[in-house]
Amino acid sequence: MERTMIVFDNVTLRRGSRNIFDRISFRIDYDERVVILGGSGVGKTTLLKLILGLIRPDEGRIIVDGNDLSSKSEKELRTIRVKFMIVFQEGALFDSLNVKDNVAFYLRERGGIDEEEIDRRVRAILRRVGLEYAMDTMPEQLSGGMIRRVAIARSLAAGEPAMFLYDEPTGDLDPLSADTVIELINSLATQERGFVVVTHQI
Repeated sequence: MERTMIVFDNVTLRRGSRNIFDRISFRIDYDERVVILGGSGVGKTTLLKLILGLIRPDEGRIIVDGNDLSSKSEKELRTIRVKFMIVFQEGALFDSLNVKDNVAFYLRERGGIDEEEIDRRVRAILRRVGLEYAMDTMPEQLSGGMIRRVAIARSLAAGEPAMFLYDEPTGDLDPLSADTVIELINSLATQERGFVVVTHQI
């Protein structure tokens, strides 16, 4: 049975006199793997922000997991956002924290977990993304591809999502690093859980 995660119903978004989106409609099921391709400045990141309810459309409806975002409070939107794992273009790691502490950040913020358990979880997550060996490495010592993988690991530490959202996950990466990130993205998707990638390159 198809299970729909995201619905855009005649969505229009304006910035001044310019239409960023003009009555766009589509649906994405939980298990779909979707790539949205477009040039710089056409609204790809904005589309992800609409899905997350970070901005609201001027017209139309956006429905996420059966919830019409237009009728939701900020508190209700936060409970919907946790269904997604999102990695924005630059990874946005904490420069002053090593890889282990970047990934452990949300676990420590949540509280109620001792350091031994945090260490176990962080190691397991970094193993999934192929970076267990880099636990003590600082962000400035990482390649672009490694930064993206650490960002994915940190998002996974926040919990297992219903769907992944990636903003330019291979932007500015060399072909080998890009292939590694793409393999990771595909490996994290399952029959029950898909992804949306927005990118300017194939």
